[in-house]
Amino acid sequence: MKKDYVPYGSDVSAGTYECVDCGHPYSNQAKTSMPPCPQFRKTVHSLYGWKILTGQGDAVKDPYPEKSEKPGIKSAEVIKPASKK
Repeated sequence: MKKDYVPYGSDVSAGTYECVDCGHPYSNQAKTSMPPCPQFRKTVHSLYGWKILTGQGDAVKDPYPEKSEKPGIKSAEVIKPASKK
């Protein structure tokens, strides 16, 4: 079964993609991490990913990013509660 969705940050093969939230087209000519949709701040986005139109989707070396970070939120900003002793 071919996968038809990749989250932001996934390493993908060359191909064409479409934002699953707003339909914005994106063409990726080389293997690279998928960026957030450029329309992210203009319209509501809740799925944070791209629909695969052509190409293979996820790259073999990185089929799933460890974390699919949401735009504007960096891992350094994640605050974990202090452990109790």
